[in-house]
Amino acid sequence: MNKRNLKSILVMAVIFVIVIIALMFFYNLFIFENNEPTTSQHGQQEQKIKPQISGQISQDERDADFDFYVLSLSWSPSFCEENRGKGGLQCSKSNPRPYAFIVHGLWPQHNKGWPEFCHDNPRKPKKSLINSMLDIMPSRGLIKHEWKKHGTCSGLNSKAYFDKTRAAYDAITIPPAFKKLKDYKTTTPKAVEAAFIKANDGLQDNMLGITCSRNYLQEVRICMDKALNFHACPSVDRSSCKRAKITMPPNR
Repeated sequence: MNKRNLKSILVMAVIFVIVIIALMFFYNLFIFENNEPTTSQHGQQEQKIKPQISGQISQDERDADFDFYVLSLSWSPSFCEENRGKGGLQCSKSNPRPYAFIVHGLWPQHNKGWPEFCHDNPRKPKKSLINSMLDIMPSRGLIKHEWKKHGTCSGLNSKAYFDKTRAAYDAITIPPAFKKLKDYKTTTPKAVEAAFIKANDGLQDNMLGITCSRNYLQEVRICMDKALNFHACPSVDRSSCKRAKITMPPNR
């Protein structure tokens, strides 16, 4: 084989490699474009849904001895009203009612009854973890108490339990009318329940309960399974407030 033939073969080999690389580039580009969000016939964007923490169940949580969770959402202004503004971050003197619905807790439940204080001497949550929860649970004492009483029964460590608590809170849509009240609102337990059902697809009237303290709205308690899907809970529903009228103090 002379040098001219060898040179021709090398040129052909280089061209072949360039063609293969170009084909691979355009193939990958085609695959990428076809995996991008598409638009349906109705003009709505269709996207692949990424898995969320709310759907995750650890093996320890799966094995834990409880049937479902109750996410308890407290109407903070009622707490401040009844405690005359004595509530630390939640009801400070300089900013007496800065919060609307906040998290009281995420409680493991049995179909009848509930577990509590499942470890005698649990490891305390780290200070950084406690501080990270103050936007939705504005009381360090409450956070510590909820971990000791309820979190220790979840099968999770403190970090995972409060991650789960935040995921549960984020999964709920607070009705727009309850995000900011400028004045006292008189309503009914059924009306509050109906507002949450309307705002949250899949939530039904046997999956939540409304509690009251004296004539004030106290809490909305929403039942969820371990993957944080809405879950029927007749015992919680039956314990709902029976008052004809309840008051929601304003948040300011």
